[in-house]
Amino acid sequence: MATSPKNRRNQLSSEKYQRLKAEAKAPYRGLRKTIYAVFAASGLIGAFVMVAQLAAGSNVTETVPNLGLQLGIVALMAWLFRQDSKAK
Repeated sequence: MATSPKNRRNQLSSEKYQRLKAEAKAPYRGLRKTIYAVFAASGLIGAFVMVAQLAAGSNVTETVPNLGLQLGIVALMAWLFRQDSKAK
């Protein structure tokens, strides 16, 4: 005997139902946030390397734009992470 959608919803705990409902509205949010965090960490590591190169004084004309790019990536990922968090 098939159960109606209303009965199935009653069988789920309200917490689980809310979590499933949120996942249906914004699928893969956890995955997106993880990707943002990984890319931001990569940008921070790159920025650290660029700062070390600047401190060593090696090829400053190439290092400064690369540092700007790395910092821009970190800023973009932080902004995307924040936008995704606000959408909850």
